[in-house]
Amino acid sequence: MSPRTKVMRGQYWINALLIDEIILEIFRHLDSKHTRDACSLVCKRWLSLERLGRTTLRIGASGNPEFFIHLHSTRFPNIKTIHIDERLSIPLPSQLGRKRSKCTNEFPAGSSNLKLHGVFQEDMSEAEQFDSCSFSDLGLITIGDQFPALERLSLFWCSNVSSLGLVSLSHKCSLLKSLDLQGCYVGDGGLAAIGRCSKQLQELNLRFCEGLSDVGLVELAEGCSNSLKSLGVAACAKITDKSLVAVASHCKSLETLSLDSEFIYNDGVLAIAEGCPLLKVLKLQCINVTDDALIAVGKYCSSLEALALYNRFTDRGLCAIGAGCEMLKNLTLRDCYFLSDQGLGSIATGCKELTHLEINGCLNIGTMGLEAIGRSCTRLTELALSYCQRIGANALLEIGKGCKFLEVLHLVHCSSIGDDAICSLAMGCTNLRKLHIRRCYEVGNRGIMAIGENCKSLADLSLRFCERVGDEALVSIAQCHSLQTLNVSGCHQIGDAGIIAIARGCPDLSYLDVSMLQNLGDMALAELGEGCPALKEIVISQCRQVTDVGLYHLVRHCAMLESCHAVYCPGVTAAGIATLVSHCPNMTKVLVEKWKVSETTKRRAGSVISYLCIDL
Repeated sequence: MSPRTKVMRGQYWINALLIDEIILEIFRHLDSKHTRDACSLVCKRWLSLERLGRTTLRIGASGNPEFFIHLHSTRFPNIKTIHIDERLSIPLPSQLGRKRSKCTNEFPAGSSNLKLHGVFQEDMSEAEQFDSCSFSDLGLITIGDQFPALERLSLFWCSNVSSLGLVSLSHKCSLLKSLDLQGCYVGDGGLAAIGRCSKQLQELNLRFCEGLSDVGLVELAEGCSNSLKSLGVAACAKITDKSLVAVASHCKSLETLSLDSEFIYNDGVLAIAEGCPLLKVLKLQCINVTDDALIAVGKYCSSLEALALYNRFTDRGLCAIGAGCEMLKNLTLRDCYFLSDQGLGSIATGCKELTHLEINGCLNIGTMGLEAIGRSCTRLTELALSYCQRIGANALLEIGKGCKFLEVLHLVHCSSIGDDAICSLAMGCTNLRKLHIRRCYEVGNRGIMAIGENCKSLADLSLRFCERVGDEALVSIAQCHSLQTLNVSGCHQIGDAGIIAIARGCPDLSYLDVSMLQNLGDMALAELGEGCPALKEIVISQCRQVTDVGLYHLVRHCAMLESCHAVYCPGVTAAGIATLVSHCPNMTKVLVEKWKVSETTKRRAGSVISYLCIDL
């Protein structure tokens, strides 16, 4: 046998030289699940190794999830993380022989004799049929039986789960470190069982768990006193300050706390501040928590690194944070109408390590407060300003002068910021990689041209509804050859010339939204096909001059295209949609009017096509 024959048949050269650990490590570095799946089909050994390397399982909460859990347990024995999400929909395998309207009451022969949660019956209502094939306590029992080494479990809006399932899980999965019960109607008994059995639990999310009360959380805090590091509570009417006092008393290692509740008052947060000195992340969206709680946080939580505040807080509380939390790196202020430049100035003075700042809807914070940030917080890397009408051009001038490491900037509805501000920032923040501007009507060509001329590392640009931005700006942006994401939806002055410049200058472009551009035509799409072979997602909805011809030239070269939205495009017909589907083997989603899809295309595309239904 010649050496060439050995190579062609895959003998010796790969499998004989590489040990299992090296192949597994290679699999870990592959960029997507699709790529890993493709590689696993090379040979039986690679398929077996790829399955051994799988540590995460994500499935929907409807459509007999118990069956999928049992099936995957035999294929992927090393699963450590499971996500069950009501929002995900997983189709049943065709070999099960089930009709969509029915559910059998047991697994296929040879797989298990475990009964399913329910059976569809002809006299069931639609809601009852949905519940009978949704994730339930039986699913938790199955998880406990099949994955005893499970470390992370997320049950997102699994409303049929109760304490019974949690009790069973707690006895079998004692190594559990993270549990997310968002939207699950579990009771105190289940949470108490987790506290008794899961002594390594570090993360717990109880958002929208309406069946819980202080009884369950207090028992869990007592049981997980040495391990619990992260706790989230939202919209739990029966969880009050009593629970937080217990957490503060027992869980001295707590590092992250997220509270969104009208039933939490100052006493609970005060107890946390005094009892949990290692607290690093704190989110407070509690209308009955006031500045007194923030003062305690500033006094006792010197290790605080991230803080998110909503609603009622004033400069008095924020000044206490600035005085006591010098390690603060991430600050989010949303709808804090009583905060002003004074409070933000205190943050600038005391928190020199600040890297991320978001100000959203804080109507009394203006130019002076942000100027102070620019002068003092030189390590700032991300800035987001939304609905900040009082912040003007001088603020971004100071940011440009002082924050040379800024990489991300978000501007939404900032009516006082225009081209002068953007030019100043562009000249100072040359490391900018992501710029999102939406409905800032004073920003036009001059500011965006400055970005293109100075920020050569720009990879993500969004200019939604910036109506003064036109082709001239995009010609300059085309100098940013590393651009990967571009959204110019609603920028009516942009036409073929600007997009053609992008196509010729930005070969790595993978996402493009040009929806609602009335001056965009087929020439631009043809250039995109030639110049952007890495394009994966494109939105051309409401582009009235785009036709089937443009789509053909686009897909002829963009073999990696995965998603296309093309609604309200009168020049695109059923023939264009057929071309789109047939030329793109990786396509996963096409959004289009239903009447534009022929029966042949429908059979070929299957679930790839999503319909926008229009009454004609």
